[in-house]
Amino acid sequence: MKFEFFIAKRIIDQKSYKSSISAPIIKIGIAAITIGIVVMLIAIATGIGLQRKIRDKVVAFNGHAKIAKYNTNNSKDSEQPISNAQSFYPEFKSVPEVNHIQGVATKSGIIRLESDFEYAVVKGVGADYDWQYLKTFLVEGRLPDYSKKRNEDVLVSSYLANRLNLKLNDKINTYFLKDDLNKSPSVITYSIVGIYNSGLKEFDELYMIGDLRHIQRLNKWEDNEVGHFEVFVNNYSQLEETWKKMLKKTPSQVDVSTVKQQFPTIFEWISIFDGNIYGIIGIMILVAGINMITALLVLILERTQMIGILKALGSSNNGIRKIFIYNATYLIIVGLFWGNIIGLGLLLAQKYFNLIPLNPANYYVSTVPVYLNISYILMVNVGTFVLCLLMLLLPSYIVSKISPVKAIKFT
Repeated sequence: MKFEFFIAKRIIDQKSYKSSISAPIIKIGIAAITIGIVVMLIAIATGIGLQRKIRDKVVAFNGHAKIAKYNTNNSKDSEQPISNAQSFYPEFKSVPEVNHIQGVATKSGIIRLESDFEYAVVKGVGADYDWQYLKTFLVEGRLPDYSKKRNEDVLVSSYLANRLNLKLNDKINTYFLKDDLNKSPSVITYSIVGIYNSGLKEFDELYMIGDLRHIQRLNKWEDNEVGHFEVFVNNYSQLEETWKKMLKKTPSQVDVSTVKQQFPTIFEWISIFDGNIYGIIGIMILVAGINMITALLVLILERTQMIGILKALGSSNNGIRKIFIYNATYLIIVGLFWGNIIGLGLLLAQKYFNLIPLNPANYYVSTVPVYLNISYILMVNVGTFVLCLLMLLLPSYIVSKISPVKAIKFT
């Protein structure tokens, strides 16, 4: 065992050390690191969790990317039909990053009841539709099945259901205007088989999920025509690169846009969380480092006589500095240990018991979402340890300023 490490261990193990003048300062330093780790873990886990939750909800309704004919009109009824006889459908083999593609169409309509009415957009989907996202939003009933013959089963949001006092198995008449406004609108009587709640008001107050073949019939499209294609990719972090590849592999008469480009306001809002997370991490590490510097200085001043004796016996300044660095390292590790225990404990409690609610109208989710990943947990711990240790190197040089003669006389 190295001499410096041996001395540091003896200091830590001493009972008098734990009841010394520096004990309260040391406890404050450990507490600062503990609180810092707790706050950083919570900030990262909830920040990333909220970003991913909102992103997944937007993707559930729109896919990671959209392929459609070029159109300057943004109306829901302005979709230009596009044939599904494309090289990229039903599998985008030329871009392996794409894992699924589906044809859909939208049509605006009016839900008319005896005492009320509501504007809605029917999103027509077919047998190729991937229900894995919407399945998680289902709160009542079942998902419709459009794999066989055309049917009137429809999925409505809990927002529309509550607003119009609808329930499962209710029949709703939905009116669709024709191009010739002098003609009577088309009417489809839908049957509610399921109710969903995504928490995204922008979509919940608008969309019903129905059979694509009804939209094709209303728009007088061919059976192989859709309004646009929704594309899902394997890795969201590589969406921009995948989008560029799709642009090269699709015909020039179609437009390919990512979900970020379609909903820039939402994604700009959630990107603000990154800045908040970095700011919190910086502040917490700075506070923890300053407290540890204070604790180290108190330790050095408290052990001035010991430093003088060690110098008189031939110890170098670097060797004595190592004693206090080892001591401070122990304190940092103690702080990290308790910080992880408390922080991860709180996060796991929130993840599995949803203790803290949120207002869905403001945050798009009803409870604080938690994302746990071993990589960022390790990065926070290693980063905090290294930065705090580096911050302690400078004040440790005060050891070289202590005179052995004066230190030995000091009592």
